[in-house]
Amino acid sequence: MQQQTNKVSIEFVALMASLMSIVALAIDALLPALSIIGRELKTSVTTDNQLLITMIFLGLGFGQLLFGPLSDSFGRKPIVYFGFIIFLIASIVCIYAETLTIMVVGRILQGIGLSAPRTVSISIIRDSYKGDYMAKIMSFVTVVFILVPIIAPALGKFILNIYSWQAIFYAQLIFAAIIGIWFWKRQKETLKTEFKVKFSSHLFVDGLKELIKFQETIAFTLISGFITGAFLVYLSASQQIFEIQYGLGDAFPYIFAGLAITVGLATFLNGTLVMRFGMRNLAFYALIAYCIISIIYVVIFWSQANPCIEVLLIFLGLQFFALGFLFGNLRSIAMEPVGHIAGIGAAITGFISTLLAVPIGTYIGKFVTTTVHPVFFGFAICGIISLLIFIAFKDKRTHRLE
Repeated sequence: MQQQTNKVSIEFVALMASLMSIVALAIDALLPALSIIGRELKTSVTTDNQLLITMIFLGLGFGQLLFGPLSDSFGRKPIVYFGFIIFLIASIVCIYAETLTIMVVGRILQGIGLSAPRTVSISIIRDSYKGDYMAKIMSFVTVVFILVPIIAPALGKFILNIYSWQAIFYAQLIFAAIIGIWFWKRQKETLKTEFKVKFSSHLFVDGLKELIKFQETIAFTLISGFITGAFLVYLSASQQIFEIQYGLGDAFPYIFAGLAITVGLATFLNGTLVMRFGMRNLAFYALIAYCIISIIYVVIFWSQANPCIEVLLIFLGLQFFALGFLFGNLRSIAMEPVGHIAGIGAAITGFISTLLAVPIGTYIGKFVTTTVHPVFFGFAICGIISLLIFIAFKDKRTHRLE
């Protein structure tokens, strides 16, 4: 374990962020092409195109269950390589898909493959750091990671204008190859031999039994699932909102980038403030703000048409600014007690949160047809549930300290 006083390598932060950012590229670069893909694959219901976004998360969730335990047994690096191979095969499936069903299968496989670098990167960070310092590292990693959602839709639009939607998948493969070579050359194995767990059919069951002993991990995993699910509604429906409802197809990549910047700014501030105020305090007050913003929108615009684009962007910007203080902190709080089983811990917590997030994103997303209201309704409901869980556990934690 690295000492928390050690200076953090800029390259380490950039590499961990790059491993995570392949997921963002695979998701966000495809957003401008959803309607075109839907027409070419002859989908009859436009909201079905959202499955190309939500289903990759399903693959991410299930893939973690496999790759998390394997990384605890065979090391972090070999599992990342295996995930890249699956991603390559899945991308080829998507490129040659002739129906929406086949492409959805490809997207699920992409998610499974990318779950390896995504999960293992968190395990590598947990191998190296802990506590508020881990939250600090996660925040800076997320800041770099946010750069991809900022440029990915514009990159996808650029590729789409010159080539075709298939070329977006080729660009993803090139990016993955570059990151894979960088990881192979520069990152050392962080799982020490004495911490390796023999792989067996009982590994998952034993890991789950160990994980459920930590109520804090379960509580914040559930919160993470609700918050991610609400965000997934926006992510999967953003193209339909800005291109179809508001008629801003050409401006969509820039709007998406601007909102991503608000998340990045908040995440950067979180990285500078977390050592002073603590990840639990920052997450708690951010969650309160998250709920208030969404409730105000729902109350003001209930049973009305969409507000003007400027008003919508103000509300979304404030909402995502609050999100910037939640994503890294919630995952760090959940992972802190289970550092001794970082691989299986990251896998199970990721799976549980995804198991909540995907149905939420898929179900609410179907209602985002003519207005943005379902998005904020989802923010409000998921935020309130998350806040109640947070308060309940916060009270228990306070009593234990007394």
